[in-house]
Amino acid sequence: MKRPTKKAATDRNFVVALSRGLDVLRAFQPNDGLLGNQEIAARTKLPKPTISRLTYTLTKLGYLTPVPRFEKYQLAPSAMALGYAALANLGVRHLSEPYREEVMRATGGAVAVGGRDRHSMIYFGQSRNGLALGVQLDVGSRVPIATTAMGRAYIWALPPDDRAALLRELRDHYGSRWAKMRDGIERSGETVAKYGFAMSAGDWQTDVAAVGVALKLNDGTGPYAFNCGAPAFRFTEDLLINDIGPRLVAMVRNIELALGGMAPQSKKQESKKARVGGKLARLAEGIR
Repeated sequence: MKRPTKKAATDRNFVVALSRGLDVLRAFQPNDGLLGNQEIAARTKLPKPTISRLTYTLTKLGYLTPVPRFEKYQLAPSAMALGYAALANLGVRHLSEPYREEVMRATGGAVAVGGRDRHSMIYFGQSRNGLALGVQLDVGSRVPIATTAMGRAYIWALPPDDRAALLRELRDHYGSRWAKMRDGIERSGETVAKYGFAMSAGDWQTDVAAVGVALKLNDGTGPYAFNCGAPAFRFTEDLLINDIGPRLVAMVRNIELALGGMAPQSKKQESKKARVGGKLARLAEGIR
């Protein structure tokens, strides 16, 4: 888990203790169950004595429940209430549900909507049947931005400066693995410009293929992104390009209209965005 940047640490308005407490809560993943101080310390990159004080405080505040038998903690209802309150305020989750269900039934794929969580996309709505994906994902699950169709669609929906900043973060985060990921992101920029959707076929999970489309709103929130995925033997590249992708684009544009969102850009605007974005991606790595 990423520590606060030097800029944040020297910001007089930035409360480091609060940031660290939230990092402890973020360390719990949907399928974790119980975590001990040592496991939390490893995930947050914080010293174990600091973690001990933070888990003690969060327990007193009712955000963690101690399980003395195992010397571990689990999220308490107060912590989960924060997540449920956030979900309740995401109108896009509720409004998109019938659209997602329709595309799921038409394609047989899993259809999800998510937003950015640092270097990941976090699911806050999903429609699937039991046969859609070998990798079972639920609301609250995280998938990588760099290698998934949902994440790549999000990247190409960002303004150029924000996209370049995120690419630098991803480059620093992944190190030697970044070059291959960067190539996949740049290829996705081309498919977004040409077709309106990003693709990931075996880049995240070798047996999963998916398309992703960004949702842009004019209320200052987002962007968010949708995906539709299935086992790779079912979603071939030809099917992704000629059927699944166009269906997802149409779905998202309808949701934008229903939410009072932004009208889709012209092909000329999208092509210009892709060219500028690709240049910024290279500049972010010092490649001219």
